[in-house]
Amino acid sequence: MGAGGTAVGAVAAELARRLWRYAWPSPTGRRNRAYLRDRLIALPLLSVIAFGAFGWAYADVRGDSAYLRDHVAPALVDLADARVSLQISQTEARRALLDEDGAVELSGLSERYRTRMSRATQSLSQVAQHGALTVSEQQKLSVVSGLLVNYGGWINRAQADSDPTLREAELTYAQSMLCETRQTDGASYPECRPSTGTTATATTIVDRISALEQGLHDRLEARAAWGGGVLAALAVSAVAFVLLAVGLARTVVFLRHRFRIRLSLPLVVAALPLAATPLLATDAVLAYDAQQQVVPAADDLSGKTSPDIELLAEEQWAGKPSPRAIGVLESSIKDELAAGRFGFLDGVTPFVTPVGLLGAAAIGGALHAYRREYLLLARPGAAS
Repeated sequence: MGAGGTAVGAVAAELARRLWRYAWPSPTGRRNRAYLRDRLIALPLLSVIAFGAFGWAYADVRGDSAYLRDHVAPALVDLADARVSLQISQTEARRALLDEDGAVELSGLSERYRTRMSRATQSLSQVAQHGALTVSEQQKLSVVSGLLVNYGGWINRAQADSDPTLREAELTYAQSMLCETRQTDGASYPECRPSTGTTATATTIVDRISALEQGLHDRLEARAAWGGGVLAALAVSAVAFVLLAVGLARTVVFLRHRFRIRLSLPLVVAALPLAATPLLATDAVLAYDAQQQVVPAADDLSGKTSPDIELLAEEQWAGKPSPRAIGVLESSIKDELAAGRFGFLDGVTPFVTPVGLLGAAAIGGALHAYRREYLLLARPGAAS
């Protein structure tokens, strides 16, 4: 290491020593005036840092939970419901329109088709109301809604056309608008081919819905994870809280021994919020754990729901539905996010940082008053 490195190391060591003196002064061998001056600077600063950093991190974790619970999760559920309902509707329409007995001309399309089409339209409308989509995604959702209207028009044309060949051609075109299927006939409800996963290459209605689901799913995973800033803020606040708690205790002892003040009420009041920080920290951990628990359910919601599962759940309404049914996954996500917090702490988040600021003001005011009184009493030549 050269001379430059040695000089930098010496400067850094001196800065660290000065910072440590302000953050952790010892009353041993210290004049009262100097000790009070250091405490007047260090304790309010520690209160601001501790409560400020913790308040920001706590608000971030709580905000993520609320965002997932009120916006992202409901939007994911509605998108999955719209996607599956459209797949069911397509097969219902195909069965009815290609029925050689001509039942569609007498009774029209099935009740299940009409119900599922209405349900898909309503679910897409609700997605826009959840506030989970970006402006760009809102525009893409509007395109999907427009394509869905066009798709329904082609199904209606096929129903009204008496020529079987034209009817099949119109039905095939409508199906190509909706999705590409692995099979077109049979009793099983065919699933669409996997989505491209990007809105840039998505063309069919179901592909576009799947791309929106993927975007929301990625956002959910990002919100559910600890952020680097949050972890740093929690680490800083933890150190600051320890220093603040011990510093307040040592200052109270100092005031008792040197100034004969048995108990400083302002300092005790400023220390009271420290007792609530373990409860708030536990609440933050519960919220984070709940966010992690909903990620697998969100994976199933966007990637493993299918028409066959939904129809089985619909037909077995009195039995136990599949754990991959949309309704079951929706309930699981709601329950996890609802249980992942202390309900009585709702609304506390905005007050964490202001409480720290008020505590800093109380500490600073009390120590300033003690120091001012001491300076007035300590005349030149008096013992200090």
